[in-house]
Amino acid sequence: MKIFITGGAGYIGSHTCVELLNAGYEVVVYDNLSNSSPQALQRVEKITGKSVQFIQGDIRDETVTTEAIQGCDGVIHFAGLKAVGESVAKPLDYYENNVYGTLCLLRAMQSNNIKTIVFSSSATVYGDPEYLPFDEIHPLRTTNPYGQTKLVIEEILRDLYKSDTSWKIMILRYFNPVGAHESGLIGEDPQGLPNNLMPFVAQVAIGRRESLNVFGDDYDTHDGTGVRDYIHVMDLASGHLKALEALTFPQCTAINLGSGIGYSVLDLVNAFIKATDKPIPFIITPRREGDIAEFYADPTLAKNLLGWSAQRNLDQMCRDTWNFQSQNPQGYV
Repeated sequence: MKIFITGGAGYIGSHTCVELLNAGYEVVVYDNLSNSSPQALQRVEKITGKSVQFIQGDIRDETVTTEAIQGCDGVIHFAGLKAVGESVAKPLDYYENNVYGTLCLLRAMQSNNIKTIVFSSSATVYGDPEYLPFDEIHPLRTTNPYGQTKLVIEEILRDLYKSDTSWKIMILRYFNPVGAHESGLIGEDPQGLPNNLMPFVAQVAIGRRESLNVFGDDYDTHDGTGVRDYIHVMDLASGHLKALEALTFPQCTAINLGSGIGYSVLDLVNAFIKATDKPIPFIITPRREGDIAEFYADPTLAKNLLGWSAQRNLDQMCRDTWNFQSQNPQGYV
């Protein structure tokens, strides 16, 4: 099978390429390189010993996308903007890239009679928790434009399936991806100031940042800092492969991909120090508006429907992150 991977040169996309290639799939990566590097794909080829077909393009260009996707059997859709804070400042950019871009992609799929898609959604669609852990029947509501775009796309996919029940759709809601491929050749390389905790910690350890800001130490958690569900990116990549393999019949299914374990900010910092023997200076600062105390998954459905569960622990996440960061102090530059 040949799989069309939008945003395939990005962090999660490149690691998923490794999983698919190793499983015998052909991949066509479609990426505008706005927040990714072609070097990642060169390294994917080095890891797997297999070639990657790369087409530089934007999902918002329906004509080009329709041509690029020809001959593919299915789609894994990663492409889109993903920073919560930026989405608050630039909501129109997020709706244009994420929602309009997905509409163009789905029309391109229809034009080529391709009806299999795995969509990269997010646990942000759950919003503030009514209860924990989050399961897939938790009410859906969001607190920022980024999360809203993911929720809108989910609704579009559900409506598409209702209109044509021959579609095979898997919606993956994942929690906090971290880590890197064990080779250290590919990993997370955010442009500018990192939006997520782990890459910021890694950049402090390598000397690119002076210290880490810990936003709040007065939450009702075991150490006062916020608790999140971190999942190794290779476990996440495996989840996409399992989702693709499960699409043997028409459906539209939403599934959490998380470890089911909550780690606090200081848990992660201490695990990183242990894994690297590097100091991580940090400063306690006031809470950020909108942050919540705890946020973690119930991964039962993924285990039951996909036969998938997270295999790597926090120590492995930190060790693999550091392996990539130490081999690539300035990222892919």
